Amino acid sequence: MKFQSVTWAAFAAAVALSGCAATQVTQPGSAVEVVTQKPSGCRSLGEAVGSQGNVFSGDFTTDQNLLVGARNDLRNKAAAMGGNVVQVQDTLHSTHPYSSGAVKSTVVGSVFACPLNKPTK
Repeated sequence: MKFQSVTWAAFAAAVALSGCAATQVTQPGSAVEVVTQKPSGCRSLGEAVGSQGNVFSGDFTTDQNLLVGARNDLRNKAAAMGGNVVQVQDTLHSTHPYSSGAVKSTVVGSVFACPLNKPTK
């Protein structure tokens, strides 16, 4: 019985701590540029949504890690779509009545494939 209690405590601690770090950007995602202005001379690939956190892990994750993780998730998804530039359209922060701050961050963006030798401005 004691072993089972220790196992559950370790599992709960691992779940809580896993929510603390920001989602890591992948190698393809690291090549995606995040911009606020629509790039010119680029082909639109559609919309992507990146997010991090939930009602269970959000309280164990800093607001900064929630936002950085959501942005990294957006970059990873843009890369998976074949894009190399993502224009941020909106950023949302979700709260919960029993939480002390944001529990989830979401970043919405338009994904573009831009020529690699051309500036995106």
